[in-house]
Amino acid sequence: KKAAPGAFLHSRSAIGKGGAAPMQPNSLTQGSVAKTLFRFACPFLVANVLQSLYGAADLFVVGAFCGAQSVAAVSTGTQVTQIVTSLVTGLTLGSTVIIGQYTGQGEYGKVKRAIGTTLTVFACVALALTAGMLAVLRPLLRLLQTPQPAFELAVQYVTVCMLGNLFICGYNAISAVLRGWGDSRRPMWFVGIACAINIVLDVVFVRFLGLDVAGTALATVISQGVSMALAVVYLRRHHFLFDFRLPSFLPDKHMLKKLAVVGIPISFQELMVRISFLYLAAVMNRCGVYAASVVGISSKYDVFAMLSATSMASALAAITAQNMGAGQPQRARRSLWYGLGFALAVSAGFWLWAQLSPQSMIGLFSRDAGVIAAGVPFFRACSYDYMLVSVVFCLNGYLNGRQKTVWTMVSCSAGALCLRMPLVSLFGTYFSDDLGMLGMVAPIVSGIMAGYTLVYVLAEGRMARARNAAH
Repeated sequence: KKAAPGAFLHSRSAIGKGGAAPMQPNSLTQGSVAKTLFRFACPFLVANVLQSLYGAADLFVVGAFCGAQSVAAVSTGTQVTQIVTSLVTGLTLGSTVIIGQYTGQGEYGKVKRAIGTTLTVFACVALALTAGMLAVLRPLLRLLQTPQPAFELAVQYVTVCMLGNLFICGYNAISAVLRGWGDSRRPMWFVGIACAINIVLDVVFVRFLGLDVAGTALATVISQGVSMALAVVYLRRHHFLFDFRLPSFLPDKHMLKKLAVVGIPISFQELMVRISFLYLAAVMNRCGVYAASVVGISSKYDVFAMLSATSMASALAAITAQNMGAGQPQRARRSLWYGLGFALAVSAGFWLWAQLSPQSMIGLFSRDAGVIAAGVPFFRACSYDYMLVSVVFCLNGYLNGRQKTVWTMVSCSAGALCLRMPLVSLFGTYFSDDLGMLGMVAPIVSGIMAGYTLVYVLAEGRMARARNAAH
């Protein structure tokens, strides 16, 4: 049944035990566009910063207490685990968009069915990905040309992470649901708890128990499992719309189809992008342990430098979905331009750091002189991507919120398969001794993608205005 924004609070059927009101859906369709965007996006940014500390803490602790082979193992292992993350990300964003659309429309019955379908799908996907990744793990690590001294350590790292995949997927599913509901603060709290536990356990397992890279993976799994459990307990006690009872997990066929239509294209594009970066990692691994370590450290800075862009992209997807559901496309478009400006400003700061003092960036994760020397030219070159990819992310976030996921799938897949991989192959063949040239691949690809995606968004906007004028 369709309801006006806020009507959910006054529905007698929505009242929790003891007459307590349930958690209120947060409307993203009213008030100042800029204030609404930044109030919703800032917890996204903080949560993404904290979540990024997982991988950074793993690499930092390993770099501080273990050798170069352990750093290379975590670097390569992270590339593998990010395949799973990429697949989950598509379904995550798909569920956020769907729940956001129904929340904007006031269709709370559909919201509840969408939540149950989302959580059930994520559980099945987690089990399937765990079995699949463990089956192909060693051949995949060989395909990536993992340096032999780091091979068994990489196997340990990925195996432990995969065995805890159910917790990781469940944790991300709950966060996706809440963000579609318009709530970005509670996911921030949950990730903060997980991050604190992870950092403490990293030090305990690696430094004091001597578990090496397996300890860092175990710390990640335990911390996200605890966070997921706390999230479920909290939401049940605060009478969230979804009650987490077994009958509520029964998938809805309509919602399952809708989640597939919106989420699978995003998952596919994320997978293609990840495969292209795995190919880059394989090329760099051929250059030895130092080059492999550089790529791993660089990937951590990629995450941090692009946090403003990824946060804004995710926020824009939810805000756009709610506003499109509420029939306010112009408000969604204005949010895009505000978000893009903020993302560019933040990423420019990281670009400046990489240009002026790349050795200080590398030195935070490895004190090895060989790693630092190999990384300086690579960091200076690839840092241009920080700003260019911000444009791509924000535009794609807006388009995903409008459920233009087929476009973003084609765009990102073409960028990965037709641009990034051929350029990596070309540069890897003719400039294998020049990491600076290899570092230029990412900004070249992102620059081309930013150009044609911006043209599409502007053209699509003109066509939409023309249709409205005709009516």
